[in-house]
Amino acid sequence: MSHAHAIFSVVHQQELGVEMETFLADRRARGLAPGSLRFYTQKLAPLRAFLQGVGVQSVQGITPQHLRAFLQGLGESHSPGGVHGHYRAAKAFLRWYEQEEEPEGWRNPITKVHPPKVPEEPLAPVPVEDVRRMLDASRGRGLMERRDRAVLLCLLDTGCRASELLALNAGDVDLAGGTVLVRHGKGGRVRTVCLGRTARRALKAYLRMREGLQGAEPLFATREGTRLRYEGLRDIVRRRAARAGVPAPTLHAFRRGFALACLRNGMDVFSLQRLMGHADLTVLRRYLHQTTEDVQNAHRQSGPVDHLL
Repeated sequence: MSHAHAIFSVVHQQELGVEMETFLADRRARGLAPGSLRFYTQKLAPLRAFLQGVGVQSVQGITPQHLRAFLQGLGESHSPGGVHGHYRAAKAFLRWYEQEEEPEGWRNPITKVHPPKVPEEPLAPVPVEDVRRMLDASRGRGLMERRDRAVLLCLLDTGCRASELLALNAGDVDLAGGTVLVRHGKGGRVRTVCLGRTARRALKAYLRMREGLQGAEPLFATREGTRLRYEGLRDIVRRRAARAGVPAPTLHAFRRGFALACLRNGMDVFSLQRLMGHADLTVLRRYLHQTTEDVQNAHRQSGPVDHLL
């Protein structure tokens, strides 16, 4: 191989990685939430490794066959939902490349790849009894105990995404009115969520120990006073679950628990949509389906005619 050809090959080998990094930079510039940025970063890394492993040196060298092989390989170690996440990330990247570069004569390979099927499984909420035990494991008068208790209650009572909760500042909370202003919602949307009496009491107890707290400072902080990060929030949940002797729920399970509890307690779906910050009712329809099953099960157990004869 000539020296010039070797240089040309290296440049093209780098192009795939360079384009992916440029895509991520574009997402950051658009102000995507940290969770969304983390999603694209984590999902594109395996795709890049796979493509370079089979000799693909540039975006324009990607074929539908490459993408199908990549997704099929993931199916051996990932859930259908996990595989679908990789598909969505690849689709977003390739569509961005198509619009950004406008390559002449190039056809986007993702258009020939069908999205992986994802069976509609029940959305698992955090079990209420597990939350009670985790709260019991968070009792105490120390700063960290009060913080952890407030975190657990706010996750469940507001229905906030983890990234939204972590982005809250002290000034975003109106304890008297029981409202919280979410400034950094998904898609840049701003909304107001609510806090009940129990969550407000826990939050007041925590904030009393942070004397001199200014409105622009983080609502939930580390022992050193810096903003709590995603990993720290996840560790709080895991640690309190371990002390309570219950399986550690995912952070998103609290949001699911909020949605199902609201529907089961009679909240209308449009109010819930506003509180959760959903752009449409697609996800909420799945929750509605689960609550319909609740009603059917209750009727089977308590229906008057079946118990009459």
